[in-house]
Amino acid sequence: MFAAVWLFYLGGTVGALLDQPRMYWRVAGLISVAAFAVTYLYLVGRARAVRHSRHPRRHVLHTWLGVALLLALFGLQVPGAGDHALSCLVYIAALAMVQLPVAQAAPLALSLFGAAEILPRVVDGWSDGGYGLAVLLGSAASYGFRAAFERQARLVVAQKELADRAVADERARIAADLHDILGHSLTVVTVKAELAQRLLDVDLDRARKELADLEGLARDALADVRATAMGVRGISLPGEIAAAREALAAANVEADLPGAADDVPTRNRELFAWTIREAVTNVVRHSRARHVRVLLAPASVEILDDGVGSHGGPSGQGLTGLRRRAEAVGGRLTAGGREDSPGFRVRVEVPT
Repeated sequence: MFAAVWLFYLGGTVGALLDQPRMYWRVAGLISVAAFAVTYLYLVGRARAVRHSRHPRRHVLHTWLGVALLLALFGLQVPGAGDHALSCLVYIAALAMVQLPVAQAAPLALSLFGAAEILPRVVDGWSDGGYGLAVLLGSAASYGFRAAFERQARLVVAQKELADRAVADERARIAADLHDILGHSLTVVTVKAELAQRLLDVDLDRARKELADLEGLARDALADVRATAMGVRGISLPGEIAAAREALAAANVEADLPGAADDVPTRNRELFAWTIREAVTNVVRHSRARHVRVLLAPASVEILDDGVGSHGGPSGQGLTGLRRRAEAVGGRLTAGGREDSPGFRVRVEVPT
């Protein structure tokens, strides 16, 4: 539709043909103008197919055939319309700059510009109607549209690649978290199941206790898996422990981390996971610590480092948000310098 709007410039050619006294050239010219408009719109409509074609050479050949047809139709208009037919050169140049390779389109556009400038000077009765300038402007505008479309296409491709990469990274993160969660939890479940089976004939009460622990471990593991899979609903405590180990190792910080989180009730796991994430992030960013220790208990988590002291403090945004999370469940956050040695201490306690 955008291309069709500009066809109104052919009105001058049509007017000149209607004033043509010779019936033969009048009819031939009008038919040629109609065929020119239809062919031009058809070729413009194929622009998307040309840009996304798997056989670009074939489409380039088809475009050249279309250009040749348009030039032939232009030639049929000349006897009846005279210099008014030169307006067709603007459309041909614009089409070439959009669909042909630039190395081919530019020489063609320059040739059409030369024809539009020379013919009015050498043909009797023809006047310079500014068609040469129109060819140049049309070619430049069409090349600008082409460049914009190509940049947009590259941007769309880049955005899709980034989106695909983000999905792949998220899948890898979830897979790693699930590995950390299930690797330990299922091992403990297997050991406790074997122990409970052996105790059935020896100590029934102990076997019942082991089975109860087994049920709790399974529920906690399921909760961690769901939280990890959902992502937006919460974070995984075992996953944060694993992530802390990787982050501290990357920062060349010696870490003493708990090997399991089975003793922590499900209701406390998300808060403790956020605590470990925030504290370890501050250690890596600010503390210049050489050693970090994480103490994990059913009702508390404590992170100790031997860094330069306060690195965010109670007024830091991260710790402020962590304090709100702790207070929301009736817990308490303590953050500040260590009393026993240089460094920083973050501790969250919750009611038992």
